[in-house]
Amino acid sequence: MEHQNETVLRERLQTGFLGLIAFSLLLFMLVQARFILISLAIAIILFSLTSDAIHAISSRLKVAKWLATTLALIGIALGLLWISTTILAQVNEIVFLAITYAEQAQAALPALTERLGPEAQERIITALSNFNITGWIRSLAGQASGILSGSVLVILFVGFMFAEQVWFPIKVERLAEDREKALQIRRIISSIMHRVNRYLVVKTGVSAVTAGIVWLIFRVMGLELATAVAILTFILNFIPSVGSIVATVIAAILAFVLTGDTTPTMIVALLCTATQFVIGNILDPMLLGQTLRLSSFGIILSLAFWGAVWGVPGMFLAVPIMVALMIICAHIPWLRAVAVMLSREGLPDDGSGDADERRLVA
Repeated sequence: MEHQNETVLRERLQTGFLGLIAFSLLLFMLVQARFILISLAIAIILFSLTSDAIHAISSRLKVAKWLATTLALIGIALGLLWISTTILAQVNEIVFLAITYAEQAQAALPALTERLGPEAQERIITALSNFNITGWIRSLAGQASGILSGSVLVILFVGFMFAEQVWFPIKVERLAEDREKALQIRRIISSIMHRVNRYLVVKTGVSAVTAGIVWLIFRVMGLELATAVAILTFILNFIPSVGSIVATVIAAILAFVLTGDTTPTMIVALLCTATQFVIGNILDPMLLGQTLRLSSFGIILSLAFWGAVWGVPGMFLAVPIMVALMIICAHIPWLRAVAVMLSREGLPDDGSGDADERRLVA
């Protein structure tokens, strides 16, 4: 009996070590191939969104599916290229104005920190003087230039996904080697697509409203960079919890840099905070409803993990990945505990309640 217990313990230790090695290798691959994997993840999301749009257009407007697919692919290509060039133009404008207003902001800094006392004021000024903000901004601009090459890769991925779409059900059935299992796999994929699509559509609308209000605040206050701040707010609002805070802080800092006065800075900060609070706590939950039943702590952990692995793009993809992971784990008995931990009330959502679950992946 004692020998049997030792054997079981040894096997468990071996399994644990092998699992740790496999996780380390997976993490290494995720970091090393992050550019391709991030582009692939974005392409899958765009493919999922446009598949729903193509289905709606071809069924309601009686348009041939090949024509709707071609138009969707052209729209994705033009949209991604326009977004990339717009972001690059706004980043360049921010870099130019930040360098222009750097001296003005440095001169106005003592007025902002005088209430903290001379010692704290001296420490803040010393810390900021040691921080090379110009070099950081230029580095950020260099990283933003990679958006264009990433957009081209995403367009290629989406194009090949549309080309392979017709063979996907056959491949799933042959991989599963069982018609019922293949049907279940396609239902799981359909449920994940439905949940992620609804989340992204609602989040896009809410972020657009927030960005529009922030743009209006900057225009009314007579500040430059209204469009750049609005775009940045729109993008950052896709990061749960953290994104709205970062967007508000950036808007306040830019308002101070542009004016050098604490009064308009406080007004902009208060208005942006009120906007983010009302939309984030009233409009956003009301529209999303029960679409996402995710643990708030799990979302923070997912943000931290994918942010560490893939940087800022990983934080954008954290929630869609978490939704997919919860639904998949809910269908696998030995992984159901993971789904329970990821869910909000301990009741993992397997997607079986989706209205369009029966619409399988085409």
